[in-house]
Amino acid sequence: MLRLRPTLAALAAGAGLMFAVLPVAQAADPLKVAFVYLGPIGDGGWTFQHDQGRLAIEKEFGSKIKVTYVENVPETADAERVIRQLAVDGNQLIFTTSFGYMDATAKVAKAFPKVHFEHATGYKTGPNMATYQTRFYEGAYLLGVVAGKMTKSNTLGFVGSFPIPEVVRNLNAYTLGAQSVNPKIKTKVIWVNTWYDPGKERQAAETLVAQGADMLAQNTDSPAVVQVAQEKGVYAFGWDTDMAKYGPKAHLTANTENWGVYYSQEVKRELAGTWKSGATLWGIKENLVTLSALNPSVPADVAKLFAEKKKAIVDGTLMPFGGPLKDNAGITKVVAGSVLPIGEMMSFNWLVQGVEGSLPK
Repeated sequence: MLRLRPTLAALAAGAGLMFAVLPVAQAADPLKVAFVYLGPIGDGGWTFQHDQGRLAIEKEFGSKIKVTYVENVPETADAERVIRQLAVDGNQLIFTTSFGYMDATAKVAKAFPKVHFEHATGYKTGPNMATYQTRFYEGAYLLGVVAGKMTKSNTLGFVGSFPIPEVVRNLNAYTLGAQSVNPKIKTKVIWVNTWYDPGKERQAAETLVAQGADMLAQNTDSPAVVQVAQEKGVYAFGWDTDMAKYGPKAHLTANTENWGVYYSQEVKRELAGTWKSGATLWGIKENLVTLSALNPSVPADVAKLFAEKKKAIVDGTLMPFGGPLKDNAGITKVVAGSVLPIGEMMSFNWLVQGVEGSLPK
């Protein structure tokens, strides 16, 4: 409210003057939002793309929000420490952006019931903890379509991070997409047991090329795989972000995420007081999964098929995990006319026919 200096107030009272007491508009405190990142924001992949989402909401909401991020947080006890400190610091909406943060996020969420937490790619929820992930396998399937049409060796390569359901799902979809246009396809996979290690990713890619793979995909975070493809004269696909600048001749397209659309929705809900827990699973239809522009070297008939398959996924007439499906031991997992249930899809622990090897224990 309007405050007068004591001397002026006394004079006013003595003179019998009346002053209207006017309210002074107070700007609302900005919503404090925080992000926890596994890698550096310049990794060129997963963390970079999440950070693009952060930048998008900063631009959209301006002074209504105050955003903090912490990068290079390992999936260890350090994660719990960082998440807890962000809650202590007064952040009201905290996004933890890697699978290995799940338990730490759940633990801190219980200790701070008035703070809202959102965990990427996990499955644990609570009254103040939501999960969000993408139907990234839709994009992986489309990468496979291009690979299946353009391969000369009929051998695809895949650099895998960890053999968790999220990654297995993408590997299987990539293979199935390729087999949908080329039944001769087989996929070789090398597990590097890390999300971001350019050296290990490079070594794995080089090994796959030596084993005859002329199409490389990945579920890791650096552009090393694309760089190897460029050097070796084979093709590759960007992952999480457009990696064309790292291999302009090799890079055919990229399976990327537009995290900004999701982060914008959640900030709006938080500002409006309508935030709620739950599990979000968005894909191409919701514009969370996006495919970058095709390389001009992609033949016109392949580009046309790619567009048709993409439209069919959006329309719901193409289900990447529709039957018949067999595992790589030849056992039928999904019969013709059926689709793999979402629960089983989210807990994938087997490899489709055509993927060589077995899942590490």
